[in-house]
Amino acid sequence: MAMLRWDGDERGEGVADAEPFAAGAVELVEAMRLPKWVAEQPDLHLQPHLERACRSLPLQLEDARSHADGTFEVSLHWTGERPNEAQVRAAVFSLVGSFAELATYARQRRAEATDDGRRAFLFDIVTGILDGDTQFAAHGHTVRVRVFAPS
Repeated sequence: MAMLRWDGDERGEGVADAEPFAAGAVELVEAMRLPKWVAEQPDLHLQPHLERACRSLPLQLEDARSHADGTFEVSLHWTGERPNEAQVRAAVFSLVGSFAELATYARQRRAEATDDGRRAFLFDIVTGILDGDTQFAAHGHTVRVRVFAPS
């Protein structure tokens, strides 16, 4: 049997491929490779949405800053009880929904232990507008979200 895909997996394989969805993902990847596609000033465009969303989530904004490569680095503190990974992911996806454009990619990275005994959950987000989506020119944002939570 192939490697288990989750606890209790008895098949070891799926039922189909995701080819019908691939073209949309490729469109976003192609846009991501365009020079100057990442928009300037994500602190002005995205931060107000983050701040509003955090008010209804177990997340507190610790820091948010733009980097020279256009990445908007966001650090959040988990304010609720010790979360499991799924709870952190759900909160981050809700947060992303507050600023997501029409095309969005989200990738969770492996949680890491920090020097102060917390866990850091890392998410890479790309969100944008592609040619023809709206009346606005194609552009996007790259966002790296770190959620610090009790271990």
